[in-house]
Amino acid sequence: MMAASYSVKILLIEDNLASARLLQEYLKQANSQNYSLVHVQRLREGLHEITHGNYDVILLDLTLPDSAGLSSLSLLISHAPSIPIVVLTNTNDQELAIEAVRQGAQDYLVKRQVNVDVLVRALHYAIERKQVLESLRSINKTLENRVEERTAELVKAQEINDFKSEFVSMLSHDIRNPLNTILLAAGLLQNSEEKLTKEKKTTHFQMIRSAIKNMAQLLDEVSFIGKAEAGKLQCQLAPLDLVAFCRQLVDEAQLNALEKRLNLVFASSGESDVAVWDENLLRHILGNLLSNAIKYSLPGGTVRFELICQEKTAIFQIQDSGIGIPKKDQKRLFQTFQRAENVGNIPGTGLGLAIAKKCVEAHGGEILVDSEVGVGTTLTVILPLLKVS
Repeated sequence: MMAASYSVKILLIEDNLASARLLQEYLKQANSQNYSLVHVQRLREGLHEITHGNYDVILLDLTLPDSAGLSSLSLLISHAPSIPIVVLTNTNDQELAIEAVRQGAQDYLVKRQVNVDVLVRALHYAIERKQVLESLRSINKTLENRVEERTAELVKAQEINDFKSEFVSMLSHDIRNPLNTILLAAGLLQNSEEKLTKEKKTTHFQMIRSAIKNMAQLLDEVSFIGKAEAGKLQCQLAPLDLVAFCRQLVDEAQLNALEKRLNLVFASSGESDVAVWDENLLRHILGNLLSNAIKYSLPGGTVRFELICQEKTAIFQIQDSGIGIPKKDQKRLFQTFQRAENVGNIPGTGLGLAIAKKCVEAHGGEILVDSEVGVGTTLTVILPLLKVS
């Protein structure tokens, strides 16, 4: 949100003096925000202004004496790609205005329909939408840089060419889904904002936030694998109530289970005294296995999570009645970017089980898989149990 004390600097490019004066008057009436407006009548004057001044938003008439239509928009975007643009149009130019939004403008206003509230809302939304898009571009650039760094850590010299090709292909594929979601939701907000209910707008913003969260999670997974491959994964032990911890994981997974109409069951047996564990690594292990069991189960099935505490070991078993894993895929299942051939269009990065195995090894344990296609999968994790002295 823009602070009330902040002056929003607006560049108005409009050759119609009456329209310009009316917009200036509307901004004076907007008591909730301090606006500073600079008015020019030619595109070349506008280009000069954005080169020598700092503006928060541009109001652009699509019909100017020295430029008309989308050529004005493209020139402004090329000179100042980070400044949001709201185009001004006459009633019979709405198709042109909509095309302008598709090509980079944040919003459009029909001059005869403008009032104080409509103008202020359009400026406010345009600035916020542009900030979201710029933030996403920054995140994407950071992600690209981090991917390149982690790629260098992940691969051995003799495997780097083949691995990098596979890595980039996988990452491009998995980033495309959340990016498409962001673009779709942002497009609906841009093109149909006045027609959307408050609930619909909230839903679209939630979709954008969820997609960004998925991208951040993917980056975390890549970073985690990079540390593991570089030998930087360390086990930091601290006292932990294992049963309570497992119940918490089950509670967190219940929502996803309910969405697929799955029955998620937890049981524990044996002595469950407080022992020392690395909670972060343990969460990566069990969280990934629970998530996979739910993801690959069929609606209406059951996922069983059992904790067996013995004198020197803790055994975790997660069983599902899902699609199962072909025998030939089971040997390579814990390698990075490897997935079973029968997953179809079920989304996944091929990193979850690789991360789980690295965490298990850091704990000095082992992980076993028992699976049959069409019947289900049982993953068993055996970890040494170190009691609190």
